[in-house]
Amino acid sequence: MQSQIDEINKKLDIILEEIELQRRHRREMESLKEDLTRVGKDVYLTAVDELEGVHDHLETGDIMHLGMKLLRNVKTISKSLEQLESVRDFLQDATPLSKESILGLMAKLDEYDRKGYFGFIKELSKVVDNVITAFSIEDVKSLGDHIVTILNTIKNLTQPDMLNAVNNAVSVYKNLDIEIKGKVSLRTLIKDMNTPEFRKGLAFAIQFLKNLAAQENNNLTKIS
Repeated sequence: MQSQIDEINKKLDIILEEIELQRRHRREMESLKEDLTRVGKDVYLTAVDELEGVHDHLETGDIMHLGMKLLRNVKTISKSLEQLESVRDFLQDATPLSKESILGLMAKLDEYDRKGYFGFIKELSKVVDNVITAFSIEDVKSLGDHIVTILNTIKNLTQPDMLNAVNNAVSVYKNLDIEIKGKVSLRTLIKDMNTPEFRKGLAFAIQFLKNLAAQENNNLTKIS
C-alpha cells in the first residue's frame, strides 16, 4: 500500500508540474496577446491618423488601380530588384579597388607636393595673372594677328646655327674685358674718331668679330 501511495504521489507531482507549466505558458501567451493588442492598436491609430491626412486625395479605386498595376509589372519589378542586387554586388567588389585607387592617388599627390609641383603651379598662376593684367584685349588681338610671324621668328632663333652663334657671342663677350665710361653720343663719336679711345673701341669690335668667327670655326670643326 505504501509503495502504491508513493507511486501515486510521484504521478501527482508530475501532473502538478505539467499543470504549472501549462499555467505559466498560458500567462505568457496572455501577456504576449496583450502586448500585441496594444501594438496593433497603436499601429491602427497611427494608420488612421496618417490616412486622415490623405483621404481627400486618395480613393479606393486608386488603390485598386495601383494594386493591379503592381501585379501587371511584377516581372519588371523583379528585374529591377535583380539589377539593384547586381549593382550592390558590383559596388562590394569595386570598393577595395576604389580604396586602392584613392590611396594611390593620394600617394601620388603627396609625391607631387613634396617635389614642388603645386608650388610651381601656384607661382605660374601668378605669372599668368601678371600677363593678363599687363596686356589688354587689343594686345591679345594684335598678338593673334601676328602670331605666325612671331612663331616663325622664334623658329629661326631656335635653329642650331642661330643658337650656336648667340652662344658664341655670349662666350666671347664674357671673356673680353669691356669697359665703357661716360656718355656716348654721335657728336662725341665724331669728335673722338681720331682719339686713342676711339681706336681702342674699333680694335675691340674687330677683335670681337674675329673671336666670334674663330669660335664658330671651332664648333664646326668639332661637329665634323
